[in-house]
Amino acid sequence: MSSFPSVFSFPRTVNEVSARLVAGGVVAQAGLWMATRSPVFLITLTYGFLARVLAGPTLSPLGQFVTRVVTPRLPFAEKIVAGPPKRFAQGIGLLFTSAASGAWLFGLSTAAVIVLAMLMVAATLEAALGFCLGCKVFAALMRRGIIPEDVCDECNNLQLRWDRQRTQPASA
Repeated sequence: MSSFPSVFSFPRTVNEVSARLVAGGVVAQAGLWMATRSPVFLITLTYGFLARVLAGPTLSPLGQFVTRVVTPRLPFAEKIVAGPPKRFAQGIGLLFTSAASGAWLFGLSTAAVIVLAMLMVAATLEAALGFCLGCKVFAALMRRGIIPEDVCDECNNLQLRWDRQRTQPASA
């Protein structure tokens, strides 16, 4: 049985393959909204980013589908990357989809299209090239001291995380 705090936590590591597939799903959903202007797609996009910021893939239907169904069936090796930059990137996605939703609600459809187009560019870079724009911003903020280094010591050295995981007892 999972506890409240464990549900609302982001993974310390992320499989880059899954992250790229989720980004592809974001591109598809944003494209569907662009084509139809159906609020369902905008609501789904916004909820998905909120869910992934709060709990990684746990509460995200797209995240669950990708991590449980798609990724395990692919012939690609797992590529583990640090979680905090990916969470930051999801937060930026939440900001963009919330702004697009707000613009759409207030009748500013051109603004909503522009914001979602920018999101689609970033998500396409992640999905197609593995270039996480949000992760690059995260790294720049760390270099400037805006994000403390201890938030992501393990970003620089995943061996620290693996060593810690080996020394911690398994939880039931």
